[in-house]
Amino acid sequence: MEAPYHHFTVEETLNALDADHGGLSGREVLERREKFGANEIPEAGRSPWLFLLLKQFKSLLIAILLAAAIISWSTGHLVDTYVIFSVILINAAIGFLQEVRAENSVAALKKMLVQQTRVLRDGRERVVAAADLVPGDIIILEEGENVPADARIIEAKNVRAVEASLTGESLPACKQDEPVEDPVSIAERKSMLYKGTYLVSGFARAVVCFTGLHTSIGKIAESLTNIKPQKTNFQIKTDRLARQMAGIAFASAIMLFIVAFVSGRYSLDDLLLISIAAMVSSIPEGLPAVLSIVLAIGSHRMAKRNAIVRELNSVETLGAVTTIVTDKTGTLTQNILTVRKVLLPQEEEISVTGDGRHPAGNFVQVDKILDHENHQRLQKLLFIALLCNNAGIVHNADRDNYTLTGDPTEGALLVLAHKGGLNLSLPELNRIKEDDMPFNSRNKLRATLVRKDAGNMILVVGAPERILELSSLYLGRNGEEEMASSIAEQIRDKIDRWSSDAMRVIAMAYTRTDATKLTEEGINSLVFAGIVGMIDPPRSDAREAVEKCKAAGIRVVMATGDHINTAVAVAQAVSIIGDQNDSNVLALNESQLMTLDEKEFDDALRTVNVFSRLSPNMKLRIASRLQEMGELVAMTGDGVNDAPALKKADIGVAMGIMGTDVARNSAKLVLADDNFATIVNAVEEGRIVFTNARQTSYYLVTTNFAEIVSLISVIATGNLIPLTATQILWLNLVTDGVGDISLATEHGHGEELKEKASGKRENILNRDVLPFLLIMTTMMVLGVLGTYFWFLPQGIVKTRTAVFILMAFMQLYNLVNMRSLKKSIFEIGLFTNKFVNTALLASVIIQIALIETPFLESIFGFAPVGFLEFASLMAIASVVLWAGETYKYLKWHYL
Repeated sequence: MEAPYHHFTVEETLNALDADHGGLSGREVLERREKFGANEIPEAGRSPWLFLLLKQFKSLLIAILLAAAIISWSTGHLVDTYVIFSVILINAAIGFLQEVRAENSVAALKKMLVQQTRVLRDGRERVVAAADLVPGDIIILEEGENVPADARIIEAKNVRAVEASLTGESLPACKQDEPVEDPVSIAERKSMLYKGTYLVSGFARAVVCFTGLHTSIGKIAESLTNIKPQKTNFQIKTDRLARQMAGIAFASAIMLFIVAFVSGRYSLDDLLLISIAAMVSSIPEGLPAVLSIVLAIGSHRMAKRNAIVRELNSVETLGAVTTIVTDKTGTLTQNILTVRKVLLPQEEEISVTGDGRHPAGNFVQVDKILDHENHQRLQKLLFIALLCNNAGIVHNADRDNYTLTGDPTEGALLVLAHKGGLNLSLPELNRIKEDDMPFNSRNKLRATLVRKDAGNMILVVGAPERILELSSLYLGRNGEEEMASSIAEQIRDKIDRWSSDAMRVIAMAYTRTDATKLTEEGINSLVFAGIVGMIDPPRSDAREAVEKCKAAGIRVVMATGDHINTAVAVAQAVSIIGDQNDSNVLALNESQLMTLDEKEFDDALRTVNVFSRLSPNMKLRIASRLQEMGELVAMTGDGVNDAPALKKADIGVAMGIMGTDVARNSAKLVLADDNFATIVNAVEEGRIVFTNARQTSYYLVTTNFAEIVSLISVIATGNLIPLTATQILWLNLVTDGVGDISLATEHGHGEELKEKASGKRENILNRDVLPFLLIMTTMMVLGVLGTYFWFLPQGIVKTRTAVFILMAFMQLYNLVNMRSLKKSIFEIGLFTNKFVNTALLASVIIQIALIETPFLESIFGFAPVGFLEFASLMAIASVVLWAGETYKYLKWHYL
């Protein structure tokens, strides 16, 4: 068990690590490096190209096709053998190229280690590679520097660290050298600094406690290796589809063999040849390529909508998701602290408009825009916001956005000042500022000493209760007045209201001074200027996206490291939960979850949609348990702490901008814009992928089954088989081989997000195919029997030619039918899919060439057919389309 260094005093920590304030000796460093190893986390390299290529052949459908190719080769059907092998290779090439492209689209794993760090050794300060650090080393850190290892603070001055990548907390954490109570979560261990985080202010000395894989980040990285990769939902479904189609093919071939054998009109060799040809034609050799094309098209469409797919088979899985477990900061919110409210003593609150860090906005009071430039008290508050500040805002003209440097809270105040028209250049700021005191967690304030013509002034920003406590005056309508209890109570009431709305409330004050240096003792007798309320606002499209999820039957759960009040406020704003009058539990934090037994924990997962203050292990537990409960889970995240849950989830969704590389490499989908709405767009594309896969499968099953039953029906009448083995195989190639690929390109028809999620258990091929199977089989059997006996007096060759034409066109009309299982072709538009239209035209040209070209006519055993006969067969074949249209109309309007 690890020592709780955060709970130890400084001296207890040094003793436990056998270290002292002067640092380790060179000999001790060598001994400890031998024992603990380098301070490095092994990087997850990119998948080798050979692995990605071989991965494409791990499919039951590919195995079945290989078997079919061997059978074709053994019976002398070399053309079919080559076709099947070509399809297998095309399928592998599509999947391989897509995954290589996705690997290149996602940034390579970046090192989260600091390259160099300052350390005390042999009593002297040195600069060493971070990888050389060992437990017991004394490290020195200042503002802006990354933390190279997990360390216990032994000296701290105004230290604040950003730990969002580890804890999920969006605001900097104040640090101290005093011990904290045990047990507490990582986010509450104020005496510790963690590898992969960084200081936004202050100075610290710390003793290294853990290095490499023993750090908090290292443990998370190591835990990823224990999570075994699983088949995607789509792979499971396509394996099941392969078994279903193989079963249909084998059963159909056996039925054909039995009926033909009973008729007594065929030799055993002919029976085997015809039966094998029927079986090979029934096995959808193009299906793997079609499914890969469906996935590749879906992946391409997702990329256009800012969702980068890292694993091709994951495209459809996102469309089947039943639960999305999402982070808050940066996904549902803008990850930009923004001042929304201002309160000046004795006035109504002021609302501040404007988005993000853009320095434009209005100050609105009682539904009227204030003339802020001539509002002296507001200008005073804005002056404090501008100068009591070390943040910077940089305008990126090429991208038309703004980048923050420094503390997020100070950045929000700086933007507020800019909206009020106040802005000073860096030389001007340096000329005015005399001294600066960074935020101190003990005093809960920061201060700046500025030089003005009327004398020096101390500007103060901090926790409102602390500023009120230090204020003896307030800036009122009549100037500086003595702080009355009624005024203080009004301010406290507003603070409480804003805080309950999850706002971060900051107070501002000032005082005049003759001092030239800042001291804590000199910050007193302040003049209270006002308070501001800031929040990380929800993204403008987050609420609509959540509502779309609900309409689509997808549950949205928030899992965040932030405070429970903040989580609830954002969840209500984006419609994840209702208002606080709801009788159900709105949210639970990890401490509350830890007190629940297994049944209570499951009940909480079913009914509660907001979880806060979560550790990596708890996020992983939530994802795992939801999966065990039958949910198909998409988990979003950006930090190192999210990586295990991202890898465990059915679909891990990482942030492309804010996300760490550990998170991105654990995910199957990366959001290029970090936006929750992009997930919803990807869900829509995933559902289109599933629909196209289903429509293609329905097309192949209905045509192939109807084809076999038609052949059996003719043989059962005591007549010769209506098609030869070669004709059967070529009928399959000129219709299925072109049509199924074109169906893969179908766009959505606008109703994908109005239906419930397909989930884990729904097969691609299900009972909904039965009506289409019945329609296609009935129409084709009747059509083939009628055509057979119509043309039989003209000879068996002419009869087979006519049957070939009829069956081919019936399959093409069925292709048009399968563009939508619900909507009429006339509703979605006959010419809205150019690929289907091209496939239809190509198939017709091939058929005419086979029948009318003397050379091909002799090879395939066809006879010439007159124009009227050809047109009549086309017209008869169209009964498939009209029957399908009638069924769709009746089902969706009356049944």
